[in-house]
Amino acid sequence: MSSIKELEIEISSPDFWSDQNNAKKVMSQLDGLKNVCRIWRDMDSQARDLAELKELAESEHDELLLKDVEDGSKKLEKALSAFETRTKLGGEHDKNNAIMSIHAGAGGTESCDWAQMLVRMYSRWAEDKGFDTEVVDSLDGDEAGIKSLTMIIKGEYAYGLLQSEIGVHRLVRISPFDANKRRHTSFASVDVIPEIDDNIDIVVEDKDLRIDTYRASGAGGQHINKTDSAVRMTHIPTGIIVQSQNDRSQIKNRATAMRLLKAKLYELEREKLRASYEKHYSEKGAIEWGSQIRSYVFMPYQLVKDMRTAYETSQVAAVMDGEIDDFIGAYLNRKLENNKKRS
Repeated sequence: MSSIKELEIEISSPDFWSDQNNAKKVMSQLDGLKNVCRIWRDMDSQARDLAELKELAESEHDELLLKDVEDGSKKLEKALSAFETRTKLGGEHDKNNAIMSIHAGAGGTESCDWAQMLVRMYSRWAEDKGFDTEVVDSLDGDEAGIKSLTMIIKGEYAYGLLQSEIGVHRLVRISPFDANKRRHTSFASVDVIPEIDDNIDIVVEDKDLRIDTYRASGAGGQHINKTDSAVRMTHIPTGIIVQSQNDRSQIKNRATAMRLLKAKLYELEREKLRASYEKHYSEKGAIEWGSQIRSYVFMPYQLVKDMRTAYETSQVAAVMDGEIDDFIGAYLNRKLENNKKRS
């Protein structure tokens, strides 16, 4: 990777902007490096300030000030951990926004409710990171929860971080829908792909598309229920289907659906080892017993365990409130180790 100085020299070249696509990539790389330096300087400054504050608090025997130092140290430790995690992300599209799709699996109403709980977990995680979320399509369950939902999580490194969540998630709990209070097992699948940059040229020809419009099924007021504003796009050559229904404007829903389609087509092309779109899902396994990447046990004991990394925690409530960074970190460490073994 080039240094800041090398990139600045490249940018100063008279013909730098002659290749717009390359110029954008270089500028993005330079901005990223400068941002890393800024974050590091800020943390270094905070550490120095806390050290001075701790020395003052101890000399004055000021318990309140010591408590402030303790709180500040915890925040700095969390920031440092997040910074360390980012250093492990070097994939081509790791910095991109993430398109996340969640589907209820075996278990009926139980799994629909579980899928809704996962949506909340990831939304809380995104909120804590300062990321924005945009729901572009959703289908409610028959009695509770959701059958499926697609949302775009917008933030730097959203895809790089959330790629750890791809797979089947299993829940064990006492069912709130069972009058006999029996223990139930539910499944839901999570898929994550990067939202591609505008400067990546993906050609979608009109003859390869089938576009259907329909009335949106979700909440949205009287207007959205009376007009065919929702859009479903089918890419005939690959069989990929995307849809968007959460905007009242058919034009906006069509534009969003096209963004989703291009992202999926690009992902399909990029991952040559996958022979087809269907294989992309089959490699994650069926949404049922024996295929999960992570188990969330609420009863008879409390435990969340990742089957790939063996990382586990008993802090179930915290995890469901979006505290999944330790799972993400463990996954990235395992990924780096595997890459070293292969190289």
